[in-house]
Amino acid sequence: MGAFSVWHWVIVLVVVLLLFGGKKIPELAKGLGSGIKNFKKAVKEDDEEEAKKEPEASSQIKQTHAEQAKPQADSTKQD
Repeated sequence: MGAFSVWHWVIVLVVVLLLFGGKKIPELAKGLGSGIKNFKKAVKEDDEEEAKKEPEASSQIKQTHAEQAKPQADSTKQD
């Protein structure tokens, strides 16, 4: 009762063809494919932007550490 036979899938296919028509199904598939393509492109661009930001962030961290180290070195020299 829980498993679908081949005839169930044939009936579902016929109903889908009747509802959407022969021309509409390829258009839907094309739209789905272009949507997936655009999604992958956006993810790739986002990864590239993050890769560019990481070196900038690490250089800023190094500058911050260097600036913090200078006052500490100056205070030890005064003692």
